[in-house]
Amino acid sequence: DVQLQASGGGLVQAGGSLRLSCAASGFTSDDYVIAWFRQAPGKEREGVSCINSSDGSTRYADSVKGRFTISSDNAKNTVYLQMNSLKPEDTAVYYCAADTGNLSPLIWQYSELYDYWGQGTLVTVSS
Repeated sequence: DVQLQASGGGLVQAGGSLRLSCAASGFTSDDYVIAWFRQAPGKEREGVSCINSSDGSTRYADSVKGRFTISSDNAKNTVYLQMNSLKPEDTAVYYCAADTGNLSPLIWQYSELYDYWGQGTLVTVSS
């Protein structure tokens, strides 16, 4: 089974940076999508960014474009989310998720389409 382990959350001041990591294992093919989602208290889970393993293509939510960067280190089987210029509204529990079923890039933000989830890591941005 695919297993995901998210880490890297913490407390940071507004304008600061954090890098989240998602260590993945158990993939039986080289074609999958790993995404980051986040959920703030009282809000629905929202897609933040995703990366496609087959071609390295990436997608971002409008709210994080230009501030967050997703990348992967295939040798380490790890996906990173570099978060810069953090804002208090970025405060949330961040989750990494994986889909191995040829997920269309047009619908990557639908959390129900992902089969595997890591535990969350809390990011708190103070003002």
